[in-house]
Amino acid sequence: MTRRRKFLLFLLVAILLSQAPFAFRRYRLKRLRNTIQQLTSQRTTNEGRTDYVDYKGVIHVHTSLGGHSTGTFSELIAAAKANNLDFVIMTEHPEADIDTAALTLNGDHAGVLFVNGSEVATADGDRLLLIPGPTNANQPQTTKAFVDQQHASNGLAFAAYPTDSRGWQSNSVDGVEVYNLFTNTKQLNRFVTFFDGLWSYRSYPDLMFANFFTRPADNLKRWDDAVAATNRKLIAVAGNDAHSNVGIGLTDSTGKQIVGLKLDPYERSFRVVRTHVLIKKDKPLNRESLLEALSLGHCYISFDIFSDPTGFDFRVADSEKILGDEAPFTSGMRLSVNSPLPARFVLLQNGAPMAQASGTTAQFPVSAPGVYRVEAYLDALPAPGTGKPWVISNPIHLR
Repeated sequence: MTRRRKFLLFLLVAILLSQAPFAFRRYRLKRLRNTIQQLTSQRTTNEGRTDYVDYKGVIHVHTSLGGHSTGTFSELIAAAKANNLDFVIMTEHPEADIDTAALTLNGDHAGVLFVNGSEVATADGDRLLLIPGPTNANQPQTTKAFVDQQHASNGLAFAAYPTDSRGWQSNSVDGVEVYNLFTNTKQLNRFVTFFDGLWSYRSYPDLMFANFFTRPADNLKRWDDAVAATNRKLIAVAGNDAHSNVGIGLTDSTGKQIVGLKLDPYERSFRVVRTHVLIKKDKPLNRESLLEALSLGHCYISFDIFSDPTGFDFRVADSEKILGDEAPFTSGMRLSVNSPLPARFVLLQNGAPMAQASGTTAQFPVSAPGVYRVEAYLDALPAPGTGKPWVISNPIHLR
């Protein structure tokens, strides 16, 4: 064998060996998909809650209207409809000369409720999601001024990017974005993701997310600590931070795409993480009922990419008090949780794990006042879904 042939053979073997890990990672995604399909077939109707309707939607969404995005209204509406979403909360970036909140999607489109909101950077270093968006979102104001203005008009203000924002814990924001999909994606290794894409993108584009998804431990701790320090309700939501702006393509002089590949289309972002909101059955879903439920904390975060948790229920046992509510502590009190799929439920008291149980239902006795919330895990999921949270609930406050 000539030296040239030896070199080519060595190069071929090296290439094959370098791709073996990515071939294995593709196999893992296939196994994860098959398990998710099996779980979906095992869904049960949850009879534990008959007084609320579970509406699923997404929060923190942008279009080309506010810059930083190439997404169009028609793409967004189609994606929301394809995902069977009930609501989408827009958070357009302000522009100097136009009111982007007023011009973005609002009201019913294709059977989906849209609420027009804004994402603003405050004068003292916070980032806020304002729902609905004010007309002066493009004007510099302090965090307190924006929050007070929202409350005066029956609106809501959520702290976005809690790691980067400076003073949201000491202001009267309504809640905090404890998970942000865009922030999570910044943790991926571009080299690894490139080869993952070569092997897995065509067959498992959505599940590639599981390769780099991590529990938002730092943000959850900041949230738990802020609730404990202020002794008040602080609602947790998830942010899709959907821009639909990552990819490559070729366009003509009118801006129409001739050929291209978009890695973060709305449809995919909306499948990964959602915020589920619980609204009383006797109330229709509209802007007022949606904002009221969010303000009460009647909502939970779910990573629907692993399975649809619709029907999840966390409440004071034998009571109408559900997640987000306050209740007086009494001796012998129990908290109950129900799920449409077998899961491992971890009960946290004041941010610290205190008990866990597995099944579709669980009862947790509590012996002291505190702030209690639940995280649910699908232990049946193989890697790379193993140990990743499925549901993060808002807490029940026992005073």
